[in-house]
Amino acid sequence: MFKIGEFAKLNRVTIATLRHYDVLNLLKPVKTDELTGYRYYSAEQMTILNRILNLKDMGFSLEEILLIVKENKGKETLKELLAFKQSQIQDNIEREQERLNLLKGYMEYLDQEGTTMEYDVIFKKTEEIKVAGLRDIIPDYPEQGHLWEELVSYIESNKGKIIPPCLVIYYDNKELENAVDAEVLEAITGELKGSDRVNVRNLESVPAACVIHKGPYKTIGQAYKAASSWIEENGYTINGPQRELYLKGEWNSESEEEYITEIQLPVEKKISN
Repeated sequence: MFKIGEFAKLNRVTIATLRHYDVLNLLKPVKTDELTGYRYYSAEQMTILNRILNLKDMGFSLEEILLIVKENKGKETLKELLAFKQSQIQDNIEREQERLNLLKGYMEYLDQEGTTMEYDVIFKKTEEIKVAGLRDIIPDYPEQGHLWEELVSYIESNKGKIIPPCLVIYYDNKELENAVDAEVLEAITGELKGSDRVNVRNLESVPAACVIHKGPYKTIGQAYKAASSWIEENGYTINGPQRELYLKGEWNSESEEEYITEIQLPVEKKISN
């Protein structure tokens, strides 16, 4: 048997770690001297300690490890637990990669902040187009992929014909604080019939402040800023839901830098007091 200090050194852990595992009933000494209080461990316990340390390094909590060790899970059950943990770690890696990409993109944005592209905001009446639209509440602006899939599937299964452009309308829903009221729309030709989910109509023409954004959606805020400044400087006020027309996107571009989006903000002249 080995004293706690010897056992700690042999396994490259601290005495405090072994004492903590003892308190948790995770790894108890084989013997504790009643007079001195010294803890003693056996060589056979090195296998258990090694498993605990490995599981901890893999991301298992001590509470999870206690259940695994205490119930003496068999090899197959342990492999299932490891596979589940592997899946969790992979999900975390993908989320962290997304955060890393956002961080890199924002750093690039900061580098370009004084030299960003010039935006030409124009006032015009938008074109009236025939559309099929699907409106629903989504958790956040980017989370609209399922709406596009449902809309396109409906149009194609009912022999409709999709033509450019596609667009999104974001409605001002004062009842929503943590969600977005959005309608995805495809321009269409033919005699497509609507349904309880899909609204087929002519999208009305409206006077709007319009601006073209070239590049990824993550930098589209620059275009909105330019349009908002134009509205303020020229004595207009927004009087309808904003529209985003996707003229070029992932379906016909190899790079986000090639994306082209037209922002349309319906406006009217302010009434002077």
